[in-house]
Amino acid sequence: MSPLISPADLAQLMTESGTESPVVLDVRYRIGGPPALADYRAGHLPGAVFVDMNTVLAGPPGTAGRHPLPDPARLAGDLSSAGVGDRSVVVCYDDVDGSVAGRAWWLLRWLGLAADRVRVLDGGYAGWVAEGLPVSADVPTPARAVLTPRPGSMPVLDADGAADTARRGLLLDARAPARYRGETEPIDPRAGHVPGARNAPFAEHLGPDGRWRAPADLAEHYRGLGVADASTVGAYCGSGVTATSVLLALEHSGLRSPEHPAALYVGSWSNWSADPGRPIAVGAEPESS
Repeated sequence: MSPLISPADLAQLMTESGTESPVVLDVRYRIGGPPALADYRAGHLPGAVFVDMNTVLAGPPGTAGRHPLPDPARLAGDLSSAGVGDRSVVVCYDDVDGSVAGRAWWLLRWLGLAADRVRVLDGGYAGWVAEGLPVSADVPTPARAVLTPRPGSMPVLDADGAADTARRGLLLDARAPARYRGETEPIDPRAGHVPGARNAPFAEHLGPDGRWRAPADLAEHYRGLGVADASTVGAYCGSGVTATSVLLALEHSGLRSPEHPAALYVGSWSNWSADPGRPIAVGAEPESS
């Protein structure tokens, strides 16, 4: 089953009688901009609960990066308050491209929810609205659920693990090409990329219509980057958020399964670049091993 769900299928799931009603999480987020909570209050999917990136889906920033893993018990408590339980079906959405919703999807999986119970809305809020589906400004009060944290259900990398993956396997950098090449760095202390990493911009996951590319299309794209031939695969970005959409894309494409997912370097470039002892590479091509 794909980790994505279409707006039409979600709408049907939300209205069908005799089926388990999904918990819908609005995880819209603005990097360096006004809080997306204002967008949520203006309109969201009916029954959706807003979940904040900085206070729920990440721990406090520091040496581990700008968006380190949250404390598992705290995360489970926050999600329980949003109505997520051990047997919940959860659908996450962001504005459009799944690059932020992927973080919520990944964290729910990391916390122990089964792969077939966590999905991302294809096309996000924009896709939902484009299909003429209803929105609401009503803020729900979900019943608190019981969510048992079982962290570690998705593989993670630290800086040493990322370096080893780049040498022995395949490490994918989800940032825009200019940041990968080191031509610009608007946020972190040094520009460039992890030596040996390949550039896999998350923006390439979508087609012209704003929906995710077909599995076969994405599989061909990632085969071209060497995913099918790599013994181990990991991904990183600026701070461990948009890289999760690479992991989502690999499952959607069928190149990686829920039983054998690729790993996330959670600290990502915000962690790597802050350590003066870590080497950096610039330019379009990875260094040879």
